[in-house]
Amino acid sequence: MPAPISIIIPTLNSETDLYETLGSLFEGIENNLIRELIISDGGSTDKTKSIAYEVGAVLIEGPCSRGLQISSGVDKSRGDWILILHADTSLSLGWSVNLLQKIDRNFAYHFKLKFKSKSPFARILEYWVQIRSKFLGLPYGDQGLLIHRDLLNTLGGFPEIPLMEDIALARKLKSQTKSLDILAHTSAEKYHKNGWFRQSVLNFFLLIQYLLGKDPHQLFKVYYKN
Repeated sequence: MPAPISIIIPTLNSETDLYETLGSLFEGIENNLIRELIISDGGSTDKTKSIAYEVGAVLIEGPCSRGLQISSGVDKSRGDWILILHADTSLSLGWSVNLLQKIDRNFAYHFKLKFKSKSPFARILEYWVQIRSKFLGLPYGDQGLLIHRDLLNTLGGFPEIPLMEDIALARKLKSQTKSLDILAHTSAEKYHKNGWFRQSVLNFFLLIQYLLGKDPHQLFKVYYKN
């Protein structure tokens, strides 16, 4: 019986964190969970594509648009379950143990966010993320997403937009999201670079703008200016 999970990782110049992310997935291969690894690249000029070839991943190349990159990966994938991870997000040790016994194909799942930072601001933001995910039903992509192919198809597939693709899907899922007791260790590079307060305010501003109907393509330009 084929392994059930297809891993999809959208990338753009992701060489710094990609090895760590891939390393966290090896136990899923050992436990016969991972059927294939798909890296969907948006035009990297560093060693990202070389890393993909090195680990034997399926490499897809296309425009720089995270939603479109993920959607292309989904189209290429064959697993019953789809696990989407950002290139700078690695799963905690033991994530694969009894995973399939804990999930229901009628729900989508995300992980508990843990920043790769010792800053006290990281702990505060992690708490806010838990609140947002649990009570507003709006997990972000850096928390990962595990979803059954049939459920994703009923929602019309993955949103092909360059930013807020995770929020667009979460709004379609409504009450069909659950948290798994597994940590997703995520890079805090943007927060260290721009400041925890400034980056948090920008993220919240972009979220509100999107919810008010702002074009995600315009929000993408604002986000990547910073």
